Amino acid sequence: MFIDQVRVHLRSGNGGAGAVSFRQVGRRPRGKPAGGSGGRGGSVLVAVDEGMSTLADFRRRPHRAADGGSHGASDLRHGRQGEDLIVRVPAGTMVIDDEDRLVADLVAAGQQVTVLEGGRGGRGNAALVSPTNRAPSFCEQGEYGTEAWFTLEMKLVTDAALIGFPNAGKSTLISRVSAARPKIADYPFTTLVPNLGVVTIDDRSFVMADVPGLVEGAADGKGLGHEFLRHCERARVLVFLLDPSPLQELSLERQYEILERELRRHDPGLADRPRVVAVTKRDLSVESPVTSTLLEVAPDLIEVSSVAGQGLNDLVHRIADTVDRAGATRGDQVEGYVLHRPLAATFEVDRVDGVWVVNGRAAERAVAFNDLTLSDAALLAARRLSRLGVDDSLRRAGAREGDEVRIGDLVFEYSEHDVG
Repeated sequence: MFIDQVRVHLRSGNGGAGAVSFRQVGRRPRGKPAGGSGGRGGSVLVAVDEGMSTLADFRRRPHRAADGGSHGASDLRHGRQGEDLIVRVPAGTMVIDDEDRLVADLVAAGQQVTVLEGGRGGRGNAALVSPTNRAPSFCEQGEYGTEAWFTLEMKLVTDAALIGFPNAGKSTLISRVSAARPKIADYPFTTLVPNLGVVTIDDRSFVMADVPGLVEGAADGKGLGHEFLRHCERARVLVFLLDPSPLQELSLERQYEILERELRRHDPGLADRPRVVAVTKRDLSVESPVTSTLLEVAPDLIEVSSVAGQGLNDLVHRIADTVDRAGATRGDQVEGYVLHRPLAATFEVDRVDGVWVVNGRAAERAVAFNDLTLSDAALLAARRLSRLGVDDSLRRAGAREGDEVRIGDLVFEYSEHDVG
């Protein structure tokens, strides 16, 4: 099944917690700190896989999660890092976050983007030794991973896209010039998903896409227009197929006008894309239906019959030549896109129902100890918050002695005393 748009829920791994342990050394009453640190949680990456052509697997498994890091242990045994989750997608996949922002547009093998960072591992007491505390009896907790919904939307990356009204002969043409075997019938909308075929001519080859038929109003979504039109956006060359058969109510000139208009309304850049124009089903009529009016807008028009094989060799050569010229002009590779966001503020201070709430990973990391009832751990947490500027921000926001301050799941009492 061809699926080109899905929603997925991704989650990065939790970091492992540090450990508190001591190793007996000489006559030291408590021994030497020997608690190992926890491993970092796995991150979530989205990467192009050349072997994929659809997003169908995500319909069956929309929830994916990276591995968590393991906890530290005694004797300086550090936890293993969680394995990253690599979400493999076809070339041409856009990654859109839940705020409808384009995070990345991945168009070629080797391109990838990290969408969620794994949680940081907590440090064991051996890593928390300082000149003022030679034997800490506390450790850091592991940091939780993050989770979010994303939309994956695929746009085919092709050399040539066949554009035309329903039943214009697109599927028959691609079946004659490539190994693609789409469904073919003598009624409209036989093709409901794009079909891809590799066309080889002499020592050249190119990828052709059979895009489902367009109708007037496609740019407004009529007839699934948006879903179909987006697969034209990355094609180097557009191949207009015009239908002269009696079943088609519109003249060739009108068909050409509507196809060009719908493409322009969907994406103005498509109107300037190199194109090849062909009139299909040449075997149905003895007299050519091509008029001088049509030749004015498409002077290099070719008449073909996919059933009888008339003109196909000339058409394929024409498309290959146009693809080559388009590649020389636009480059051989459609460029990808990755959003590089500025670093977010380390924390923010808000007032919620009479409580000062400090949000931000940096602030949460500062107090992420296994036991804050220990005076040494509480003092270190207070110093960290002070260095971050949390105390100053609370003071400027209007906090008073004794006010409640919440950081994550922890609630503290605000104090204006200097912790050094």
